[in-house]
Amino acid sequence: MGLLDGKRLLITGVITEASIAFAVAKAAQQEGAQVVLTGFGRLSLVERVARKLPAQAPVIELDVTDADQLAALADRVRARVDGLDGVLHAIGFAPPSCLGEDFLDTPWHDVAKAIEVSAYSLKSLATATAPLFGPAGGSIVGLTFDATVAWPAYDWMGVAKAGLEATARYLARELGGRGVRVNLVSAGPLRTMAATSIPGFAAFEDAWAQRAPLGWDHTDAAPVARSVLALLSDWFPATTAEIVHVDGGFHAMGV
Repeated sequence: MGLLDGKRLLITGVITEASIAFAVAKAAQQEGAQVVLTGFGRLSLVERVARKLPAQAPVIELDVTDADQLAALADRVRARVDGLDGVLHAIGFAPPSCLGEDFLDTPWHDVAKAIEVSAYSLKSLATATAPLFGPAGGSIVGLTFDATVAWPAYDWMGVAKAGLEATARYLARELGGRGVRVNLVSAGPLRTMAATSIPGFAAFEDAWAQRAPLGWDHTDAAPVARSVLALLSDWFPATTAEIVHVDGGFHAMGV
């Protein structure tokens, strides 16, 4: 038996094979789950990547800032599966001005976009998919990058991640009565398309190489994917509002 036998999962954020979301989708199928993907923008690109999964997964268009698409999401998912047991939120975006070394000069409209897409969207996705969870509830898992400290160049995206982490805690409180768990995985730096767009990303790699006691492979998303799968499974029935660090232990080390 697989860890996720019979589970129905909605996975957002698949862009390329290097995406954490792709690693999650691939591992989830290998563990017996039925997977539906969402994509934004160039759906043909997501569909091409979806064909590289063990079993090709259907792709639904979803812009988490579009109220009409969010309102239609439950029905569009039901056209592929008869409900959901789990959701992966792997969505993040910040305009270029939000990243780099111009923290004090970034305009509000750019900051607002980063927060809307990267933090508020967790609430949007949760409420849009809530009708798909059955009486037994389910699991919502998001991806973060440790927002307890200030990182060089991460700037307003770090603020957005702090908002994401707070949002997850409040969602856990609101959805717990429905049996829905909400947790985050705080991953170490991986060479995804999003990460490599951050100015000075190499500095993160260098820091992890020096300080992570278990070491860290910047090209291997499998450890993160496995942790996400564990939280999506039935093996954490009483865990919610948690942030699981999958970073080689970096977060606990001093200078």
